[in-house]
Amino acid sequence: MWRSVVSVVIVVAILGVALVLGLGLADPTEDTGNGLKKFNSTAELKAFLKENQAESIGGGGRGSSWGGPGSPPMMMAQEDATKGAAVPLPSSNFFDGSAGEYSTTNIQVTGVDEADFVKNDGEYLYLISGERLVIVDAWPAEKAGIASETDLSGQPVELFLAGNRLVVFTSDNEQTLVKPGTSVAPVPYYRQVTTATIYDVSDREDPEIERTLTFPGNYIDSRMIGDYVYAVTSDPVQWIGPEPVIPVVKDGGKEIMPPIYYFDAPYGSYVYNTLSSFSVKDGQSPEAETFLSGYSTTLYVSTKNLYIAYPKQIPYTRWDVIQPLAMEESSASENPREGTIIHRFGINRGEIDYGATGDVPGHLLNQFSMDENAGNLRVATTVEGWNSRGSYQFNNVYVLDPEMKTIGELEYIAPDERIYSTRFVGDRLYMVTFKRIDPFFVIDLSDPEKPGILGELKIPGYSDYLHPYDENHIIGIGKETEGNEWGGVSVAGLKIALFDVSDVNNPKLVDKKEIGQAGTDSEALRDHKAFLFDKGKNLLVIPVSEVTKVPTKDSRVAPYAPGYWQGAYVFTVTPESGFVLKGKVTHNDDGEPYTYWYSSDTVLRSLYMGDVLVTVSTKSVVMSDLDNPETTLNRVKLPFTDYSWGYPYRAV
Repeated sequence: MWRSVVSVVIVVAILGVALVLGLGLADPTEDTGNGLKKFNSTAELKAFLKENQAESIGGGGRGSSWGGPGSPPMMMAQEDATKGAAVPLPSSNFFDGSAGEYSTTNIQVTGVDEADFVKNDGEYLYLISGERLVIVDAWPAEKAGIASETDLSGQPVELFLAGNRLVVFTSDNEQTLVKPGTSVAPVPYYRQVTTATIYDVSDREDPEIERTLTFPGNYIDSRMIGDYVYAVTSDPVQWIGPEPVIPVVKDGGKEIMPPIYYFDAPYGSYVYNTLSSFSVKDGQSPEAETFLSGYSTTLYVSTKNLYIAYPKQIPYTRWDVIQPLAMEESSASENPREGTIIHRFGINRGEIDYGATGDVPGHLLNQFSMDENAGNLRVATTVEGWNSRGSYQFNNVYVLDPEMKTIGELEYIAPDERIYSTRFVGDRLYMVTFKRIDPFFVIDLSDPEKPGILGELKIPGYSDYLHPYDENHIIGIGKETEGNEWGGVSVAGLKIALFDVSDVNNPKLVDKKEIGQAGTDSEALRDHKAFLFDKGKNLLVIPVSEVTKVPTKDSRVAPYAPGYWQGAYVFTVTPESGFVLKGKVTHNDDGEPYTYWYSSDTVLRSLYMGDVLVTVSTKSVVMSDLDNPETTLNRVKLPFTDYSWGYPYRAV
């Protein structure tokens, strides 16, 4: 086990001393095993970067435009991880006078919470609105109103709720005065940081800051297990004069230097990926470890392990050897230019243990491309590339053991198509690929060494997100498709589908519903947290931005013009009756169709408290009767900024 050395280290001493790691300037690089090594001095880090970045993608060495030695510091935006879904379950953390039963955030792994911009406890809503933390006294619905508004510094991202503690993540640029070795006077240096502010919300009308933690780089993703939060931040390697900048974690006024680990292999662009953990309820120093590697893009967390995955990159200077070989390979899967590296870390009550590293061909779609079962990691990827015969595309499934060694594989699934959605459920994988039609695959993983296809169903359209209804039924949400006059395929309206997989060799479509015209969209297509399902209530709520046909007075153009409806569709869903529309909720005050696609009334989240359906948009929170959704019980307006052309400042 290795843990962070909690020591106060100054990143840059204004008095003019060089940047140091504070771990022994003369010690040799430490090999921790499993291919992981630790830098013991700034000199080691500097030499490694100069040697490996010189041959990396984009040049990255001295004088490179993105921030090599001798270049000015430059902030680079990181790709957000996206991003699960257990059936929302009632929480045991009730308040007197609360709704009792209420839904929680739609998550991927039971017991592993995911941050969102809104949380609830059956009585209060806690949400990010613009640059404010807003707490809404939401129960009873008829008396709902804002309990408090708290200004937040920086750009708010997401939050967690743990009893009377609230963790709010914000992103900001931090200024530090530094003195480069060749400079006479200190100069300002800016870098991106992620701040986790812990609030005591015992008094909902007056939240108090209890603790502030600052982590280096841009916020990537986070999870919470019990009282412990695990967060990943990413920061490009930057230089001040001839010295690389070293990541620092701040616990209030105390600075903590995380140890920096690396793998002895070149990457296209080096970044510091910092994995941190802290308790929401105690004041112990946070754990933090930094890894010099590629851009982290996907986070998957089970109750025992945390996995970070990112694309495998090959330096341009090696393409002169790799490319000709790849073009002549008879097997496209042997093309080494596309792959995914995955690191496994053991986690337990805030402690972090590096476990092992593996890699697989192809790239991941999102967090649902990974799943842990019986200690093994299952991974679904799409491989894309080209060789002497042209371009190729196909899909693979791999099983990796705890040492991250591949023990099972199923390759060349659905050639010329790519993965649109995956969902691991027990010993099965449900996977949707698409090019012209939607093959819905049922894949057997009961023998981890011999995964195999059990059955498939080919229907028009595709699903962007899959959610288990029960052990024999899967819900999909995506788009309908139809043939066009040119012999191709055109995307039509929004589609929800219910699949019966009780006969694994012959999956069937039980029911489907198409909503709106081409262009109709839903936040649930790209963010599973916008998907609300409760099997006990047979409840399904989908936010919808619907393209409709509106009669026009100008008959010279067309009898109809496109209109745009914003709101949420509320269904009951059962295998026997399929999808039955209960009603629709809109946040539009006047009910008139919009003339633009996105508005401040677009529903982003939905939840329930007792017999009340709560929908959240940038503009407001609307409470409706759960049995009669078109009956509005109350409306709470939120603070927001609405620009003149109709695109609001979103809370997320």
